[in-house]
Formats: sequence, structure tokens, C-alpha cells
Amino acid sequence: MENRNNVSKFILLGLSQNAAVQKACFVLFLLIYVVIVLGNGLIVVTVKFTQCLHTPMYFFLSILSFVDICYSSATVPKLIEGLLLEDKTISYQGCIMQLFSVHIFGCIEILILTVMAYDRYVAIRKPLHYVTIMNRHVCSWMVAASGLGGFVHSIVQTLLTIQLPFCGSNEIDHYFCDVFPLLKLACADSHLVGALVVANTGMIALLFSCFLVISYIIILVALRTHSSEGRCKTLSTCAPHFTMVLLLFGPCLFIYIRPSTTLPVDKVFSLFYTIITPMLNPIIYTLRNAEMKSAMGKLWEKKEEARQKKLIG
Repeated sequence: MENRNNVSKFILLGLSQNAAVQKACFVLFLLIYVVIVLGNGLIVVTVKFTQCLHTPMYFFLSILSFVDICYSSATVPKLIEGLLLEDKTISYQGCIMQLFSVHIFGCIEILILTVMAYDRYVAIRKPLHYVTIMNRHVCSWMVAASGLGGFVHSIVQTLLTIQLPFCGSNEIDHYFCDVFPLLKLACADSHLVGALVVANTGMIALLFSCFLVISYIIILVALRTHSSEGRCKTLSTCAPHFTMVLLLFGPCLFIYIRPSTTLPVDKVFSLFYTIITPMLNPIIYTLRNAEMKSAMGKLWEKKEEARQKKLIG
């Protein structure tokens, strides 16, 4: 990608300029990243190699976990590097690629969470037709459509950004390259681009959050006809998903639904959907899910048995 302006690199100011805070944050985010990769990776492996988990719900969960790894990898390694090293620069091309990656995986995550809500809706509202409606072919197409939707959204954001000229300050007051902080550095009137970004990102978050809220209201209303045991089981299944929705959509709406301005608190809110949510995903979905914990335990036992046989052999 050829840079059309005189800015060849940007400086990511990060979360803090205090040396002591930076060291503490380095250790914290390094540990968080390890939890994200190992935790979500374990979910992907467990679902893939456990036959009883080959259902739409766990299939979508494994896709969500894979996307979470990619999503956090778009920002956390560069954040950790900036906290450890004096050099906090990122090339123009690297900045645009990071922006593209953040938005494609962020949008895919939103769409996958929406698909998961629809899956629960069908399971509760139309249990007799669930297997027919949510067959493997349909699930695969839903994931493919989510990927395509994420790509289209991200390419629009990227195209809107790369046509902006940068000729002044190159200091980005953020820990990753995002559209609004870059708009602040542009050497041209960016109000139209800002409005288009809000229309693109903000409306996606708003529309799908409304869809999710409506779907869960319908699910809660439908639970009135279920037995007490059935209600508890359904709520225990839906609660983790709804928790993830709140953690992801709340900060996204705060940042992207308003006019194209940047606030100091934006960096804190961004942590929720780029780092905290991917970290909590494996914790929420495993600690409250007996079936998943059982599957992980059996998978570990099989691994230990294989290791013992290898040692004996």
C-alpha cells in the first residue's frame, strides 16, 4: 500500500506515559494475552475433538473463540511491545493493516454473537424443528456470511481512512490504530468521513444490539411456559452469551454511535471489546458449562493416557 502523504509512521502513545505504570501494564497484558490464546485455543480444540460437542451451539462457540484469538492478536502484541520498548512507532502500512484487522474481526464477532442468539431462539421457540433449521449446511453459511459481512465493513472503514492526507502530527493518542484517532490527525476536513464511519460502525452495533435485545426478550417470554428445571437450564445456557453481548456492545456503542470525537476515556472502553471480552469468553463459557468442563476433562484424560502409553512403549 503506497503512502500518499508525508507521514510514513505513527507513534502510539498507549495507555500511560508513566514508566512504573507501563511495567505493571506489560506484565498484566502479557498474562491476559496468554489466557486469551490458551483459553480460547482450548475451547477450539475441545469442540473439534469431542463428538458430543458437534452441535450448532458449540460450533459457533469454537468460531467465536478463534475470532477472539485473532481479534486480540490485532492489538495486544503491539500494545505489549510498546509497553516494553522505547520505540512506540508503527508504520503507516502497519497502522492501516491494524485498523483493517481490528474492524474485520470485531464485526465478525458481533455477527457470530448474533448468530448464536438466533441459534438459542430457534432451540427454545422451535425445538421440534431445531435440527432441520440449524443443520450443518446452514451453520456453515451463517459463519461464511459473518466473515463476508466483517470483510465488507472493514474494507469500507479502511478505504475511508486511506484517502485522508496526514501531514502534521503523527502521535496517536491510543494503543492501536483506529479511525477516530486517525481522523483527529488528518490535514483535511474529516467531518464527512467521520459521519460515514458512525453510519457504518455505529449503526451496525446499534442495529444488532437491538436485534439481540429483542431476541432475548422473546426467549424470556417463551420461558414462562417451560418447567422450572427447563427455565434454569435455558437461563444457564443464555446467561454467558448475554454477558458477552453486554461487554462487547456497551463500549462499542459508547465509542462509535456518537459524532467523530475522541475522549480520554475511549482507551479504557476500547479495552473491553479488544482485550477483556476475548479473555472472559473462555472463562464464562467453561466455568458455567458442565458439559464443556466434562469434555475438557475427558480430553485431558485421553492425552494423559496417550502419554503414558508412549512412555511405557
